[in-house]
Amino acid sequence: MKKLKAGVLGATGMVGQRFVSLLEDHPWFEVAVVAASPRSAGKPYREAVAGRWTVATDVPADIAELTVRNVNEVEAIAGEVDFVCSALDMEKEDIRNLEDAYALRETPVASNNSAHRWTPDVPMLMPEINAGHVAVIEAQRRRLGTRSGFVAVKPNCSIQPYVPAFEALADFGPRSASVCTYQAISGAGKTFQSWPEMEDNIIPFIGGEEEKSSMEPLKIWGEIHNGEIRNASGPAISAQCIRVPVSDGHMAATSVSFERKPSREQVIDSWRNFQGDPKAAGLPSSPKPFLTYFDEEDRPQTRLDRDAGNGMGVTLGRLRDDNVFDYRFIALSHNTVRGAAGGAILMAELLAAEGYLQAK
Repeated sequence: MKKLKAGVLGATGMVGQRFVSLLEDHPWFEVAVVAASPRSAGKPYREAVAGRWTVATDVPADIAELTVRNVNEVEAIAGEVDFVCSALDMEKEDIRNLEDAYALRETPVASNNSAHRWTPDVPMLMPEINAGHVAVIEAQRRRLGTRSGFVAVKPNCSIQPYVPAFEALADFGPRSASVCTYQAISGAGKTFQSWPEMEDNIIPFIGGEEEKSSMEPLKIWGEIHNGEIRNASGPAISAQCIRVPVSDGHMAATSVSFERKPSREQVIDSWRNFQGDPKAAGLPSSPKPFLTYFDEEDRPQTRLDRDAGNGMGVTLGRLRDDNVFDYRFIALSHNTVRGAAGGAILMAELLAAEGYLQAK
């Protein structure tokens, strides 16, 4: 199989670095272009990330010597790649305009950014849950006037731990939930070296995060009507989002009520047996298993469990009765892998498997 050529937009930032590292030796994709802001353009990639490379493994040797391109050189970059992965760090309007510019030049965009998440004909994909939403791309192409160009986005990192847990229990009708997320500093693109204020500290505010955590699941669970994704009506989710002194990994303390309360055994069995949409099952980045439940009272733990399934799995634990809701539990996922670059790559794999990414 000839690999599709990928460009990484915003390649020098933390999520862009994750894209680069995760795409090394990918069976379907290869990085052909790395692009960033004009201040990094013209440098070898290894030089552009020197002193700020945040991934535990080294800069991939076959990418290290690539010359960083200016992300604004849309026509030139679009002519060298089959699709782009977007990790742009710009104002939202600028991101929307730039992602649309690539799409209009017949270059599909697999985006980690939030700029297009509420565009009605842009699918926001968690492949194990709403793979069918790729069908809305046809309406988006009609709007854009493109043959192959489009934008697809992955959802926010904060919802990755608990949305799959709810999906696995869909037969019982999740009705309402309260979620408090404890979010790693890498979610802000920071390390402890670059954000010393986070050491021995907790910040009880992350701008816009609580709204995303409450509303984005409803688009994921929505349905396509007349070329648009219409949000589901529920479950209602109340969210609080807190920044904690952890390098990677978002943990969610979750309480949930159901239309038909399952037994504790039914909940755990549903989690352990959940496979998700069959279209996602055979993709290269799909974790096996997707959900892992721990019987131990002190699991999942961030440092021990964030890398489950190569960082693409979700770990769960501490299921117990709640005196306001039906149950409460803990959920954990890796925020820059499953919640960012890895989730976008899994989305790109789904798009390729469904015929939406092709060699030019």
